[in-house]
Amino acid sequence: MIERYTLPEMGQVWSEAHKYEIWCRIERLVLEAQAEAGVVPVEAVEPVRRAEPPTPERVAEIEAVTQHDVIAFLTAWADNTVPRESARYVHFGMTSSDLLDTALAVQLSEASALLLVKADRLIATLRDHALEHRATLRVGRTHGIHAEPDVWGHRVADFAFGMARCRDRLRRAKSAVEVCTISGAVGTYSNIDPAVQRWVAAALGLREADVSTQVVLRDGIGEWVSTLAIMASVLEAIALEVRHGQRTEVRELLEPFSPGQKGSSAMPHKRNPVLSERICGLARIVRAQVTPVLEGIPLWHERDISHSSVERVALPDAAITTDYLLHLGNRVISGLEVDAARMRENLDSTSGLIYTSAVLLDLVEQQGLSREGAYAITQAAAMETWQSGRAFRDTLVDHAKTAGFSLDPARLDEICRPERYVERLDEMFARLEALA
Repeated sequence: MIERYTLPEMGQVWSEAHKYEIWCRIERLVLEAQAEAGVVPVEAVEPVRRAEPPTPERVAEIEAVTQHDVIAFLTAWADNTVPRESARYVHFGMTSSDLLDTALAVQLSEASALLLVKADRLIATLRDHALEHRATLRVGRTHGIHAEPDVWGHRVADFAFGMARCRDRLRRAKSAVEVCTISGAVGTYSNIDPAVQRWVAAALGLREADVSTQVVLRDGIGEWVSTLAIMASVLEAIALEVRHGQRTEVRELLEPFSPGQKGSSAMPHKRNPVLSERICGLARIVRAQVTPVLEGIPLWHERDISHSSVERVALPDAAITTDYLLHLGNRVISGLEVDAARMRENLDSTSGLIYTSAVLLDLVEQQGLSREGAYAITQAAAMETWQSGRAFRDTLVDHAKTAGFSLDPARLDEICRPERYVERLDEMFARLEALA
């Protein structure tokens, strides 16, 4: 991912320098386990422990010749910085994928931990914002058309619970990718004892792979990147709501606009929802990684490396972008301006048409009409209001008279009271208050 969207902590997880630090740690742990078992000399361990990781530049220089990243790493590190008598035991009995897959598991675990912290923060921000607006009336919209009265807190609560589910999925996916494999050339432990894998897994806080053929089957990694794609899509849903609410014709919401910020190079009046648009755009980047990663599950026989080149791009990009999206999402919601007066103005803008569903039911219940008959009268009155602008309540009274019955004004008052439509949301808000 480009530097523009890379936050420092997540960028560090996926840096070449950090990767080689992890590789060195794994090689040291394998050597320690082998020395503990008496497979290699104990005195080989300390010189390897003291050796500094190689620089990415030096590894790249050697890889340009070897065309093999692990050999280039070993050449730059053990063969050039460790005494020969110790260096000969580095990577003893291992294959490249032992190092690569185990190190990747560490990186995925570290990346997940950072994402979970930001997800928790966003969930709390969404929860608190929703509770603050549990009584802020607005019109609900279906198909982009005014539907029934709602409250803004209800809409935001949906996002809070959605993000909480994403967080819980990520916790499960984190566990799925935290896998250590140190099993040799085709995963049969032919030149390395399974106890070494056990030792390394425990030291790294990973679990042992149930099985590996040389590589770990990519279903866990597929689950992980799919989880990030779902999380990014929920973030896009939040941003899309803000974008709609900030439209000039709606003007119910405004995302943060900092001092000195500009909206347009040509039109000084513009205040554009650029953060939300950025979220919607970058969510596509995360989703775009899913199919290439899933295609790394079917590999030839015990191993090929068609997955490797994909994962070098897809996994860092998915993690870095999701990290940035969570950061942006929290920034948008924590600084979101809500115009409650404008929400109420929009709610009232259709002259009462948003009350047709309750009218329909009342005509069935109180007037004894069939549903079809009640629907016909209500729709006819509504269509007249659409066309004329007359209050729906007035057109309804006229159509009722034509049909041979009258309506109780007090009952109409109750039907057209927007607060009655949200009175049963208390249970939902109680669940929201308990959301951790």
